[in-house]
Amino acid sequence: MQRGHELQVVAANEAESPPDVSATDARPLAKLSAVSTSETSTSPAVSGETPPSGLNPPALRPTRQGPLGIRYDFNRGMRVELPEGKWRIQFRDTVADCVVYNVEVEVEAGTSKCWSSLKRYYVPFELTVWKGKEEVFKHRMDLRDEKVLIQFPVGTLGDSLGWAPYAEKFLHKHGCRLTCSMGQPIIDLIEKSYPDIEFVTPDKVKPEDYYATYNIGLFFTDEQCNDQPYDHRFVGLHRTAGHILGVDPTEVPLRLHLPEADTRPIPEKYVVIATKATTQAKMWNHRDGWREIVKFLKEHGYRVICIDREAATGQGYVWNQIPHGCEDETGDRPLAERARWIKHADFFIGMSSGLSWLAWATGTPVVLISGFSHPTTEFHTPYRVINLHACNGCWNDPKLLFDHHDFLWCPRHKGTPRQFECTGLISPGQVKATIQTIPGFGA
Repeated sequence: MQRGHELQVVAANEAESPPDVSATDARPLAKLSAVSTSETSTSPAVSGETPPSGLNPPALRPTRQGPLGIRYDFNRGMRVELPEGKWRIQFRDTVADCVVYNVEVEVEAGTSKCWSSLKRYYVPFELTVWKGKEEVFKHRMDLRDEKVLIQFPVGTLGDSLGWAPYAEKFLHKHGCRLTCSMGQPIIDLIEKSYPDIEFVTPDKVKPEDYYATYNIGLFFTDEQCNDQPYDHRFVGLHRTAGHILGVDPTEVPLRLHLPEADTRPIPEKYVVIATKATTQAKMWNHRDGWREIVKFLKEHGYRVICIDREAATGQGYVWNQIPHGCEDETGDRPLAERARWIKHADFFIGMSSGLSWLAWATGTPVVLISGFSHPTTEFHTPYRVINLHACNGCWNDPKLLFDHHDFLWCPRHKGTPRQFECTGLISPGQVKATIQTIPGFGA
């Protein structure tokens, strides 16, 4: 009998603590623990160690009914529930053409048990169930015309803007009835551009309706790759969604619906800048960087508009102000308003942050200043600025766990003169030289 290395066992009438799924992947079946169904509904850590908001757990029981009291679905992996009796169950990956789980089980009278695969990203599973020696049920995953849910964490801008286009690729590949759960601000930007997808906020999700569910996120601690087929740090922040959903990971800009952005906010030529980010490592840490660039742009006839959400960002004794000489359009304003400013700008200058992803979606040239991330992390832009002579790419190092709660995170050089040198050693001259390669600059 094959080892059950793709298994998680769930007993509906027991209340033990769930096993560490990252450790059970290689255990023989006899050592797998039976756990409460309600316990296994908790999502693993995404984007750090704290489960993100907006990712609903699957329905407590599989949502589809088979013969003889068998229930099954593909919500966060292949799941099958069996009533009392002696059974044999098999999970098979139809593309890899291999059996990933095959075992004989006995369910006690008056109870039921649910088995689920450890792999929770898209896998084309086939389920076969025998009662005794008789095959009583076989089901191959077929998403066509089925209700499928893709969930995006709430509270992220750039991540969701990069991930959403892969949902449409998934829809076109499978012909399912697709629902995407995400934050309302993102829905407002894109809903009318994707009329074949139903968009809802997490509180409107009914998990019991869905045949299959997939969660999109950054699974930093998923060492066994149960929630993602490849570590996202190797394939790119946005392309990881394509891999999770089993579609072409080639990047595609999001289509925005911005009818109010058809007119320019000001008649003069201008450049939009965004100088803030969620951590200091993402920002441009050169002492005179932004001041020099604002002065340079104004000398070439541009008005310089800053559209950061906050005029000052920081923590403790470290605070970052908007650059001297720019025009202040900061504030917690609708994304559509900020997209309007970006859309009509000659170009945009930002960092590895959400507004840069928004700028990419508008089609405006993006000058991206970054060093803490590898260039494959973000979308491609010919105007990326990075100094490879400095320490760089720590965010993509799997040996270094990104700490979202440490605003001054610099895992290799924190507390030394080299802290944040990845962007601190990007000179204004290098940024100016990159800007001057943009067609039409200064015209």
